[in-house]
Amino acid sequence: MYRYLFSSIRINTLEIKNRIAYPSLGLLYSRDGKLNGRYFNYFQERANGGAGLVTVGPVGVDFIGSGAIALSLAHDEAIPDFRKLSGIIKDGGARAWVQLFHAGAYSHPMFVDGQQPIAPSAVYSRYSQTTPREMTVEDIHQVQEAFAQAAERAKAAGFDGVEILASAGYLITQFLSPRTNQRTDDYGGSFENRVRFPRELIELVRKRLGSGYPLTIRMAGNDFVRGSNTDADTPEFARVYEQAGADAINVTGGWHESRIPQLPMHLPRSAFAFLALNIKKAVSVPIIASNRISDPNSAEQIIKDGYADMVNLGRVLIADPQWPQKAFEGKVDEIRPCVGCSQGCTDEVFNGRPVFCVGNARAGFEGERQLLKTDDPKKVMVVGAGAGGLEAAVTAAICGHQVDVYEKDSDIGGQLWIAGAPPHKQEILEFIRYYRAQINKHQIPLHLNTTVDTHVVKKQNPDYIILAEGAEPLLPQIDGYDDPCVYSAWQVLKGNPLLGKSVAVIGGGSVGLETALFIAAKGTITPETLHFLFMYEAVSPERLRELMFQGSSKVTVFEMLSRIGQDVGKSTRWILFDNLKRFKVSVKTGTTVTSIRKGTVKFKKDDKEEEMQFDHVVLASGSQSVPGLSAKVKKLGIPFATVGDGIRPGKLNEAIHGGFLAAVNI
Repeated sequence: MYRYLFSSIRINTLEIKNRIAYPSLGLLYSRDGKLNGRYFNYFQERANGGAGLVTVGPVGVDFIGSGAIALSLAHDEAIPDFRKLSGIIKDGGARAWVQLFHAGAYSHPMFVDGQQPIAPSAVYSRYSQTTPREMTVEDIHQVQEAFAQAAERAKAAGFDGVEILASAGYLITQFLSPRTNQRTDDYGGSFENRVRFPRELIELVRKRLGSGYPLTIRMAGNDFVRGSNTDADTPEFARVYEQAGADAINVTGGWHESRIPQLPMHLPRSAFAFLALNIKKAVSVPIIASNRISDPNSAEQIIKDGYADMVNLGRVLIADPQWPQKAFEGKVDEIRPCVGCSQGCTDEVFNGRPVFCVGNARAGFEGERQLLKTDDPKKVMVVGAGAGGLEAAVTAAICGHQVDVYEKDSDIGGQLWIAGAPPHKQEILEFIRYYRAQINKHQIPLHLNTTVDTHVVKKQNPDYIILAEGAEPLLPQIDGYDDPCVYSAWQVLKGNPLLGKSVAVIGGGSVGLETALFIAAKGTITPETLHFLFMYEAVSPERLRELMFQGSSKVTVFEMLSRIGQDVGKSTRWILFDNLKRFKVSVKTGTTVTSIRKGTVKFKKDDKEEEMQFDHVVLASGSQSVPGLSAKVKKLGIPFATVGDGIRPGKLNEAIHGGFLAAVNI
């Protein structure tokens, strides 16, 4: 079905069975730089899923460049554990790679025992919030040697190939960028001088590894940082890498501190494939494309259209390690989606915590969260077909239980429909596609438009009940909350009613802000219209930008606290705030709304009473658990578990993980 994606390819003399690569992703499963059982289990699952190439990393080459929080190949004693891991990956049918890196100015002092990081120049880093020490020429040669020795250790540990990390704003990128390289010696200034460090490094590693051993490099296609290298510059770097001995080039987006989204759902699928093509035109070695390549059709098209020779499936394979095998078998609807939420991966890494996955309860827990067939099948009733109930139902069915799902609405999905409504959040709706396919696959009876009470429970007489009844909007105690001009955020996101020219949103948490953007985007031009008007130069670029962000409603957000969005993830909060500015959403913090009457919103700010007139008011004051069957079921004496918002309103991962655990613990 995907003949290009599943055709073999050679890197140097090594044949790889397909064009799918799992790239290096920081996981933080240890705090001592060493591999452990959690890593072994995790990579075994990714290798067994059908990927052609699996990369371990990033792996530090010395302490000052990686600290204790990243994996390390700085010493020979690491070789046995890495040898075990390379064996696990190869036994799974994949080629095993190691990515070597040095963070340079991105190395945070707290992770290197308070030492000052080193970099090409003493330029303050916003990412690590520190000023590094400028490297001496001796430092430069020591780091190059550290890369070479770590590469030799990777080869000794049985890995099939080594990748050098020259992207994301780390050390090599810092040498290449005039923004961070202000040296006046042979390693700074001109193009030839700025590229000298990586060129010498690649040449040295190539010499140590030998001509027949695969050596690749991961580079930025565009730094996406003002004053740094763009995609007009990067092809020249790629030519140097090829001449120095790189056998393939792995092309990604920009730096960690870029103000262009690199990974979350705001980035359209395959949007950075053009960066790979830009490099491919400049060199003759294989090119690997990266960033938000989520589905098999997109992956196949990238290769078929000549953008790249391979594709990276990073967080996609965290969400579903069996993605390659399912695609190969034509079971695309059964692929568990990566929705680009960043909550379990990027947010966790930025907070110094181990990676998990919102949608895959087993990711990072492969050893302890195993799906085992039960010896005691039970008749299980799942009440509620939101994310928690659906995950519980599918998991219980896989474990061998007889499962029925009951849902009071006319379709599955629950709050997923609401979560997927705001701009750039449509990826969340992929969960509904996935669970629908799983219900069909496991032939789980689905009873829609069915409200469950004790009479239904008695009639079905289950052995076990999982209550996933969800939540409902929490109506604030504001005078006039039931005024005809007032909607709840859920009503707006689910029903998309006609709204007036001026709209107030009360509540500046994630739901309120996403709702504000949803309203502000109503009436803006579609991407297709933008493309048409731009292609034919129908209106000026300035006017196009206005049409993109000026819709039919002006939105004002009221928030009691001094800051908005405090429940939004660290890695995506800035994107949300930037979009609020682009859509000209007005924000009033430190305000307490006291009444709503015929569109007049009265509020207190700094102990002063004020009022504003709106056509409609939207309440986004949170949610509360639906009063459920728990108390009544207890009286029936039937074992049960409550999951998701039925316990307390929470995040999507709490619903999905809770549903999974409830099912495996039946």
